[in-house]
Amino acid sequence: MTPLLTLVLALAPGLAAAAGSWVANAPSLMVSMAERESLSRPLRAPPGSAPTGAIDSIAWRFEQPPGSRLNARLCQANRCMPLAGARGQSQALAGLPADEALRFHFSLGPGQRRAVRVQGLQVIVNYQ
Repeated sequence: MTPLLTLVLALAPGLAAAAGSWVANAPSLMVSMAERESLSRPLRAPPGSAPTGAIDSIAWRFEQPPGSRLNARLCQANRCMPLAGARGQSQALAGLPADEALRFHFSLGPGQRRAVRVQGLQVIVNYQ
């Protein structure tokens, strides 16, 4: 075997063991302002799971009343990604630590005057 192939094969079991995912849910929240965001509770890996490594991709979902308009973002510390819809998947936060909390940020969208209850907040974090 070539030295490079030997190195790759030697590292492969460790890389596979480091990959994983975690799921977190947050309680519903009321979004009532356009100029100030409402933040979800922190979404973290379950106690005892201690993910190591970096985020590879994130899937999210939330529910909002039909016809309501929201601005939505998913953030970790000071880095955020806009959410184009109530469910989806993205690699926009790839490379960030997999063991740090995420939060949903919501504000009322253009023309939305009534408060909106957002529920079913969930993230699935895949990490390497």
